[in-house]
Amino acid sequence: MVLKTASSPSSSPVTITVSSSGGKETGSRSMGLTSPVPRASKSNNPNSPSPLGSRGNRRASSGGRYCSMSQDDPIPIEEINSEFVTYTVHIPPTPDHQSISTSQTSLNEEGKDGLKLKPERSFISGTIFTGGYNCVTRGHVIDGSLERPETLKSGQVCGMKGCDEKEIEGKCECGFKICGDCYLDCVASGGGHCPGCKEPYKDVSDDDEDDEVRSDSEEDDQALPLPSMRESKLDKRLSLVKSFKGPNHPPDFDHTRWLFETKGTYGYGNALWPKDGYGSGANGFENPPDFGERSKRPLTRKVVVSTAILSPYRLLIILRLVALGFFLTWRIRHPNRDAMWLWGMSITCELWFAFSWLLDQLPKLCPVNRITDLSVLKERFESPNLRNPKGRSDLPGIDVFVSTADPEKEPPLVTANTILSILAVDYPVEKVACYLSDDGGALLTFEALAETASFARVWVPFCRKHNIEPRNPDAYFGQKRDFLKNKVRLDFVRERRRVKREYDEFKVRINSLPESIRRRSDAYNAHEELRAKKTQMKMGGNLSDPIKVPKATWMSDGSHWPGTWASAEPDHSKGDHAGIIQAMLAPPNAEPVYGAEADGENLIDTREVDTRLPLLVYVSREKRPGYDHNKKAGAMNALVRTSAIMSNGPFILNLDCDHYIYNSLALREGMCFMLDRGGDRICYVQFPQRFEGIDPNDRYANHNTVFFDVSMRALDGLQGPMYVGTGCIFRRTALYGFSPPRATEHHGWFGRRKIKLLLRKPKMTKKAEDEIVLPINGEHNDDDDDTDIESLLLPKRFGNSTSLVASIPVAEYQGRLLQDMQGMRNQGRPAGSLAVPREPLDAATVAEAISVISCFYEDKTEWGKRVGWIYGSVTEDVVTGYRMHNRGWRSVYCVTKRDAFRGTAPINLTDRLHQVLRWATGSVEIFFSRNNALFATRRMKFLQRVAYFNVGMYPFTSMFLLVYCILPAVSLFSGQFIVQALSVTFLIFLLAITITLCLLAILEIKWSGITLHDWWRNEQFWLIGGTSAHPAAVLQGLLKVIAGVDISFTLTSKSATPDDEEDEFAELYVVKWSFLMIPPITIMMVNSIAIAVAVARTMYSPFPEWSKLLGGVFFSFWVLCHLYPFAKGLMGRRGKVPTIVFVWSGLLSIIVSLLWVYINPPSG
Repeated sequence: MVLKTASSPSSSPVTITVSSSGGKETGSRSMGLTSPVPRASKSNNPNSPSPLGSRGNRRASSGGRYCSMSQDDPIPIEEINSEFVTYTVHIPPTPDHQSISTSQTSLNEEGKDGLKLKPERSFISGTIFTGGYNCVTRGHVIDGSLERPETLKSGQVCGMKGCDEKEIEGKCECGFKICGDCYLDCVASGGGHCPGCKEPYKDVSDDDEDDEVRSDSEEDDQALPLPSMRESKLDKRLSLVKSFKGPNHPPDFDHTRWLFETKGTYGYGNALWPKDGYGSGANGFENPPDFGERSKRPLTRKVVVSTAILSPYRLLIILRLVALGFFLTWRIRHPNRDAMWLWGMSITCELWFAFSWLLDQLPKLCPVNRITDLSVLKERFESPNLRNPKGRSDLPGIDVFVSTADPEKEPPLVTANTILSILAVDYPVEKVACYLSDDGGALLTFEALAETASFARVWVPFCRKHNIEPRNPDAYFGQKRDFLKNKVRLDFVRERRRVKREYDEFKVRINSLPESIRRRSDAYNAHEELRAKKTQMKMGGNLSDPIKVPKATWMSDGSHWPGTWASAEPDHSKGDHAGIIQAMLAPPNAEPVYGAEADGENLIDTREVDTRLPLLVYVSREKRPGYDHNKKAGAMNALVRTSAIMSNGPFILNLDCDHYIYNSLALREGMCFMLDRGGDRICYVQFPQRFEGIDPNDRYANHNTVFFDVSMRALDGLQGPMYVGTGCIFRRTALYGFSPPRATEHHGWFGRRKIKLLLRKPKMTKKAEDEIVLPINGEHNDDDDDTDIESLLLPKRFGNSTSLVASIPVAEYQGRLLQDMQGMRNQGRPAGSLAVPREPLDAATVAEAISVISCFYEDKTEWGKRVGWIYGSVTEDVVTGYRMHNRGWRSVYCVTKRDAFRGTAPINLTDRLHQVLRWATGSVEIFFSRNNALFATRRMKFLQRVAYFNVGMYPFTSMFLLVYCILPAVSLFSGQFIVQALSVTFLIFLLAITITLCLLAILEIKWSGITLHDWWRNEQFWLIGGTSAHPAAVLQGLLKVIAGVDISFTLTSKSATPDDEEDEFAELYVVKWSFLMIPPITIMMVNSIAIAVAVARTMYSPFPEWSKLLGGVFFSFWVLCHLYPFAKGLMGRRGKVPTIVFVWSGLLSIIVSLLWVYINPPSG
């Protein structure tokens, strides 16, 4: 046994233990973290991780997948230490289960003695960490270090933390071991000092050893110093032309460095600038170029809507408001004396409709469009400069969150394609980290993610090499277009065919996982029952006595899955399981890694392609009975804490499992807003939601273009769009509940008087109960500032994790703007400060991440109250965005030319209604909570407050809409109308209101880019939802507020592929009965019967009143036109109406008719 004490972010020391677990037959080892402080009770420090687990071996299969290498039979578990071990888990990286070879077994045994177990990349990427309440934290390790046996055996590895590369010959007299990559990093970013003795390295630039240290690619990428007016000896280097050679090219002398040597005489560093262009590369500049102009160019531009459209639009809003005022005044002053009850109901509904229209229309007064300039982003953050001579990316890191909860309703194949699109995104690989939150703790999701990580080694290089769009393989291979368009590489067709076949095999493996897991578990459970029977016989028990053996879910190496089992058992159910973390893909190196030529093992030629993959982590937070897990908001907050410890990207992208990256440049588009002038006040960048798989007619307004292209663009001209739950890039410090560096308070009527506030102070202070500001000190790691932060934030706000608190000032510093920008001299960061390698993961770091996803971590903290995603509403997204705007932050709406993200939406009528029901219920909860916009602070603009108030108010319109849709039928039944008679005044008002509404719709179509069809579908579904889901939402919301009845919703099913291959829209025609259908069906039947009764009565009446008949028929027809998509949805595929529809319709129609006869009996 080898013991080594490692540094831990926790308050107690952590000991790393290596011990034999399986013997020579399996070649496996057990590695774990133990702590002297046990975690058996809730009162103990949760930040003292103590994992203990097992470790197996793996090898690469021919398809690029990883296969476990353990025996077929389950390994008996021995009691090693009862204080820390209850069972041992062997985790395979893939579902494959194959035996180990003798050579590899012996190889692993030889490497044990040389391995001193320091935190290393291969160790973390092959380790699954589990832990939680009343159980120890275990690190279950898979040995991934078989590829360099001599290095491990001899111990000649790099001494830098987290690096296991082979050392080079000593560069320092102290004998500190260091590899070539780490040596270059120390020379470039560490001041040229040895990490061991802290003495400067000797100058070897002129020695022959230089060629041995630097690789070919690194030598070619050497950047020479920038020109200086005082150093004329560097003039020759001004003509530097960088040579980008692949790693397989011979190290020939690069003559391109000196091709334009004369430019050193007539170039940029001299006082004389010739006008003939001879010395300037034949560019012929009249004046010396302004090199500062590049830094002044904006990353984004705001494009205001044309005045020719916007001015008439605003004028029409005023005219319609005036017309509504005169109309309502006339209606109030001219009641219908013959039917006061009918007049009273109608005028009440009309007053509310006018108020609702005003709330919806006022925030649309200032629509804007925005565009980005990606070329400026590349020049500013990814070009060589004085502080970044190698031209490494200076862009901040982004952590991408993907959430899933149920693999049955959210197919693993859909999630896998989303993950693949993230891993292949066009953003610096070392700056991206992807986290999958599996809130169900399902083994199916875990093994599907392992398969996804393996296939990504083929798919991601293929996308980079051939510039594939979209980078979701299912969407790419399913496109019905010419895939050869704009492709010029001769090997594209051959490699596409190979990758397509590999993807087909990948899909088959994913689809076969459920059956594979079931058969495997049944076999292991039967084996366990047999062993229990044998044990019973040995003990002399009665064979007729039943034996209770838990129906466990088994992994492919014969170990219990620590998460949710198919047959729920204590500690293994959806609401009761341990926390799980595994890094499926380790953090990449800082330098590009090129592949090899296509052969039997490599499907494509990657000699000129960077084959690195971003960090990929599987996370399943701990759940225990008695602890509220707060649904999706709780899962997102667990990811925020986990990512803060493992990668700590200053920006976070949130995606649903069915929303993939359709535009690989989407992250760069969003970062243009965050890094541009004024970007430090932006809390998030929201992208529009675009959907696939919608029927061409968009029967139920699934595209929702009126909201995403009209309302959200208009909000962008105020304080910013709302957060809609997915497709949003957050600033991490804004999620932490901090206030922006600057804010504006709006005083007076309609907020016209503005007071600007500077909230960023030299020292961090707490100004109010809901506000914390960060310091502006440029030295983000100053000891005094760190002390202030820890004392202020720990433990009430963020919990007891010191690592989490320590990551906050780092994330804030990395998210700052550059100092080169105007006005950011003291509040920005220097250029090139992020062009440094990321610190590697170690076991203690991941163990700390396990502690922050425990079920009790959020107790007595402000997570979910003021920090992270806000709890208490089923629409946590809107509430979270509202809290940020309420603190003074701004948000931005980013509409890209090519859709940034695409997802799926329910096309079935019942699923769509339940989706709208959930949204509306959340709005009712917001209305009756402290998040009502009536209680907003002065930092929120007046029109922004109106928009948020409308979010909480719109479901209540349904109550008035239900009454107004019944009024035409009541009018036809009674022979009365809402007015005394159809006078000319009434018709003029009606015509003016209708015409202004149509003109407003036309102008909205003009400045937003939507179609008339989209606008009409939105109007239809507004009435369908307003008469079905919205009334139910109001009732549910009132029950929750008054009676405390909790509201639960089921996940919306997301199908990977349609079951009916002949019709991709087969789900559209499926009729699934729901109680939400009762009100619309009743309205349709009652209005249809009323029209028939009124027409018959008028035709046979001796004194027919055709004006009242026309008025009633017109309004009934208006209602039925809006409900037409609903009626068509009830018909199904073949136009057949379910029997239940006729039964309910008949009963309701009879009830309404009898009530009317009772209220107004016929004469005689």
